[in-house]
Amino acid sequence: MDQRSSSSGTVKDSAAAASVPPPETPYHSPPPPTRRKLQQSSFSAASLFSPTGPLRPFRLLRSDLVGRGRLWHTDWFFNQLILASAVYLFFTNLLPGITFSSDLYVRTERNYGTIEVVFSTGLCGIIFALFSAQPLTILGVTGPFCILSETIFELCRDQFKIPYLPFMAWACIHSAWMHWLLAVFNAHDWTMGYVTTFSTEIFSLLNSIIYFHKAIQELERAHAATSFASFLYSIIGCAGTFLLAALLSTANSWAPLFHRYVRMGLTEYAAAISIIIFIAMPQIGELDSLDQQRLPVSTSFSPTHPDRDTFFVRFWELPAAWAAAAMIPGLIITTLFFFDVEVSTICATLPRYNVRKPGGYAWDVFLLGATTGLCGILGIPPANGLLPQAPLHSESLLHTEKPPKDAPADTVPVVTVHEQRWSHLLHAVGISAFVAPPLMHVLGLTPTSVLAGLFLFMGEQSLATNPILFRFFNMLTPSSELPPPPAGVRGYSGMHMYTLTQIVLTAGIFALTFTQGAPAFPVVIVLLVPIRLRVMNKWWKSETLRAVDSWACREGNDFDGVGEGKRSDGDVEREGRGDVEMGPVVR
Repeated sequence: MDQRSSSSGTVKDSAAAASVPPPETPYHSPPPPTRRKLQQSSFSAASLFSPTGPLRPFRLLRSDLVGRGRLWHTDWFFNQLILASAVYLFFTNLLPGITFSSDLYVRTERNYGTIEVVFSTGLCGIIFALFSAQPLTILGVTGPFCILSETIFELCRDQFKIPYLPFMAWACIHSAWMHWLLAVFNAHDWTMGYVTTFSTEIFSLLNSIIYFHKAIQELERAHAATSFASFLYSIIGCAGTFLLAALLSTANSWAPLFHRYVRMGLTEYAAAISIIIFIAMPQIGELDSLDQQRLPVSTSFSPTHPDRDTFFVRFWELPAAWAAAAMIPGLIITTLFFFDVEVSTICATLPRYNVRKPGGYAWDVFLLGATTGLCGILGIPPANGLLPQAPLHSESLLHTEKPPKDAPADTVPVVTVHEQRWSHLLHAVGISAFVAPPLMHVLGLTPTSVLAGLFLFMGEQSLATNPILFRFFNMLTPSSELPPPPAGVRGYSGMHMYTLTQIVLTAGIFALTFTQGAPAFPVVIVLLVPIRLRVMNKWWKSETLRAVDSWACREGNDFDGVGEGKRSDGDVEREGRGDVEMGPVVR
């Protein structure tokens, strides 16, 4: 499986799958109310809370629990592909997690470390594997949350002069009930129904930049804390880890070299193979004498910080005023987590995966609130929906279902995923095992230069499938060398300005993370949704927007009636066709 093309999710993919029999049930149930219904229901409070109203309490939760609960027993089947997927998930989730833990260890002054990240990833993964409505969605500690938590720590230490973990516990507790409110009042319908790939592509690009920046930070720490010879080897280890992983990730294209199963194995475990090799190299010969920085780990099942002896935070001892003030970071965490888990689920259930069973956005948001509050009380970083791990999970479970023997001769085989819970559960149990001291010691052998190389690889893999990158290449290509623009689009200038706007906005959000306003960056990402629908429609022609944008959570790319001014010629003719090829949603 080639990770570079694993989550393309294009309209072309959907068209190619048009001959596939439709799923037995939609992947989310029930369908969200239309814009017209939402507008009609806004005239009175009674209509908002009517049985079909957008704010009818528990409408989606009830539907999720009933629809998905009936099928829970069908999620427990097992085969070799599911086992391979679990092993693949184990590496693709554990390795980035410990990479972030190295940064958290330094930036939070040991309040969060390796054992906290591993404990959180395993615990939340087990809970979601057992009880979530969509077990294809994978949870873990994310880069944006690391930036947020590190900024909150600096505010607690330098400005507020209060202990960090109790304040963070209250923020997570407030985030829990905010998640529950979003689930109870059907937030998926009246929020994600308006999100387009304009916002999700920016969010994906931001994640890539964060990965690259974290790699640079690791090398800067190595330069400050080690000898010059060790620093030079750190650069070699970082570059070697990245280049070898990137090379092996293309093994599927090496045919006819090696057997295809060997090529698949090299591709799927590219990062793991590279890390193992560059962990072993410094143990050989004179390299072992270098004063290298390694991943700091705990020597027992106890928190990283020396002043803590149990995984429990006495949050009630924080003054009431600060406990109330924690609602502000709680709201920011909720905004980030809601957007992240929804986008992760969307990417894990793209039409190309032919997911048959209903999902449950509302219930998964409710469950995420529970795990967020639990993690805050335990003093560990809360886990959230992961990109690109969620779509990679679905990709690793793809298989072709052969038609029945009595099917017509022209029946097309169905390409779909194994919708089950074992792969999620087994990988989470495997990660949880690494909180044991002997296995934690194994993680402690990892040089931080290897983690820097893994950051580069994660950033490159995420960036390689982002449509912004390909449109940026188009900006650098002479117009005479470009293919004809999509029907109705006059030249590439509008598409180039759209791409440049995305890049500038991403750079602005990333710059915000270096200021005291850093905790608010998730809010800025969410504000991109109304900006796209209410402002950009007045600056770009609808044909151009159709060519570069699409709905993230529903089919098609018809934006008429959503903040647009005049309708351009041809809108009515093409309305509902969705015949313009899109790039990948997000990775």
